[in-house]
Amino acid sequence: MGTKPSLARAFASVAVYASIAACTATGTPESAASHPGPGSNASPVSGTVIQAPALRGAQQISGNDRVYTADQDSNTVSVINPATNKVLGTIALGKPRLAPSADVLGAMYDGEIDVHGLGFSRDGKWLLVIDVTTNAVHVIDTATNKVVRTMYVGRAPHEGFFSPDGTRLWVAVRGQDYVSVIDWRAGREVDRIHTEDGPSKVVFSTDGKLAYVNHLRASRLDMIDVASRRIIKRLPIPEQAGGSSDMAISPDGRDIWLGMPVNGRTTAVVNAQTFRVEAVMNTGPRTNHPNFVTVGGVDYAYMTVGGLDETLVYRRSKTGAPPTLVKTIHNHGHGPHGIWPSPDNTRIYVALQNSDAVDVIDTHTNSVIKTLPIGQSPMALVYVARNTPATSTQNLGRQGLGMRTENLPLRVSGSSGEGTALIRALPGINEVTIGATGLPPNQMFTAYASDGTRTTALMTMMSNEFGRIDEGLSYSYFFANHYTSVILKPGTPPGEHEPGPAMPMA
Repeated sequence: MGTKPSLARAFASVAVYASIAACTATGTPESAASHPGPGSNASPVSGTVIQAPALRGAQQISGNDRVYTADQDSNTVSVINPATNKVLGTIALGKPRLAPSADVLGAMYDGEIDVHGLGFSRDGKWLLVIDVTTNAVHVIDTATNKVVRTMYVGRAPHEGFFSPDGTRLWVAVRGQDYVSVIDWRAGREVDRIHTEDGPSKVVFSTDGKLAYVNHLRASRLDMIDVASRRIIKRLPIPEQAGGSSDMAISPDGRDIWLGMPVNGRTTAVVNAQTFRVEAVMNTGPRTNHPNFVTVGGVDYAYMTVGGLDETLVYRRSKTGAPPTLVKTIHNHGHGPHGIWPSPDNTRIYVALQNSDAVDVIDTHTNSVIKTLPIGQSPMALVYVARNTPATSTQNLGRQGLGMRTENLPLRVSGSSGEGTALIRALPGINEVTIGATGLPPNQMFTAYASDGTRTTALMTMMSNEFGRIDEGLSYSYFFANHYTSVILKPGTPPGEHEPGPAMPMA
């Protein structure tokens, strides 16, 4: 595992933490010291900070706080001041996707690729960033925006979080079947917790004693005892829910919500106290991330649905009944993905993967009040509260900001279906992303760029068993050729043959 020199600065756990990084635990190496619970009406103790999602009593939005997004195409982390809704800049961890000057796909490139996952320490001092393709795990000082540690784990890590006391990183290695437990100050892996296939994320219980792991390629939710790092329960998730990419635990510690992107139809709600599935709901294609707020004494869950450009708002049940859908928020952009509230529950922030932007939502009106342009293809998003001033722009750049992006309605010809084509400017080339629904299942389609008089084949792809194309990628000079539309037709381009089964080697 590659490392940098160890940190001289000591780490102090001084925050009340009521979110998926969890609050307190006792008698374990990775436990947190006891603090007043965020559900009380008392103001935060001087020198402490409450992280979202939180119950009433948390501090208001502050200029010390930061909202971060993991930008997969520009290989950056965007940094936002939530008090001013100003994008301060980006932290570059590698060169942008397909950057010709860096030879990103070449054998000598040594930067990071596909910045994707985010987590943070409970005192807000440290940010965890995960790169899916290059298997990297970074720790960033939130005061200076500086990378202070880089480590490497197994294949395709997805999401991770700091342990309750901040001394360990728990990283879900989704390309394999384990959670990597890392002593980040020493820069070394200290344990591997073997799970089901494709672990996606780790969240901690509100008392810090348990960790939960969901899976993309297995219909299971694992419960882990933090002290012993042993799996103590495995909960079967109904098959109709499918694999889970993201999840969150409610601030009262009762519910675990699982986002199910694969089959595009359902999300599961698990009672964390009884460890039973209480609801499986139809939510929509590319159901992504859940999170929670409490407004006026009412507990709500928010769920991003990337394929519909919507964020759904559910009223949570306290009796085990299914949640109630109370609002559908139409995002001011495409592909809502990561989501996180402010500690005071007045705002919730949504990363728009296919619009390179963040929606700021007022939770009292459930309306979008601001849309901020950020880095390219944002995935995870977190709100990190701080109790001391951060250096606003130190070690920040502009990589990934201000790049051209257009979304065009997809013209489907010769078939049922509808969708969107995203055209994103990259250094030296344009990226075309196709998303479609309502197609015949398991059928080959070709996308063509057109200027009204000529067409050029861009890519051939197959719809899945649900009649969807979630993310077909092609690279071409779309803007320079003055194309104005994208057409999707069944079959392959004339003269081409559909891919068949691979022939055995001689």
